[in-house]
Amino acid sequence: QVQLVESGGGLVQAGGSLRLACAASGRTFVGYVMGWFRQAPGKEREFVGAINWSSRTNYVSYYADSVKGRFTISRDNAKNTGYLQMNSLKPEDTAVYFCAARYGSGSRWTGPDEYAYWGQGTQVTVSS
Repeated sequence: QVQLVESGGGLVQAGGSLRLACAASGRTFVGYVMGWFRQAPGKEREFVGAINWSSRTNYVSYYADSVKGRFTISRDNAKNTGYLQMNSLKPEDTAVYFCAARYGSGSRWTGPDEYAYWGQGTQVTVSS
C-alpha cells in the first residue's frame, strides 16, 4: 500500500518562500508520477505540477501556468521523497496542498481523478 505524507506548510508573507515535502512509502517509485495539487476554500482541487519518476536518474517535471517560473518540483531518490519549492508566493497561492501519486510516467497527468494515492494535505497561507 502506497502512503504519502506531506509536511512543510505554514504561514508566509507575500513574496516569501516555502518548501513542501512528500514522503512516500510502500514501494519503490520508479515508473510513478508524483503530482502536487491545491485546493482553496470553495474551489475545486487544481493541478500545480508533477514529476515523472521515470528512472533512477532521468525525470521530467511540468507545471500549471499559474505557478510556472515560481514553483519547482524535485525528488530525492534515497529518501523516496518529493519536494515542492514555492518562491515569490502570492496571496492567491493560499490553499491546502496535496501530493498524489500514480503509476505511469509516460504521459502528462494533470487531473485529480488520474491519481490513485493521496496525502493528507498541508495548509499554506500567504498573507498580503
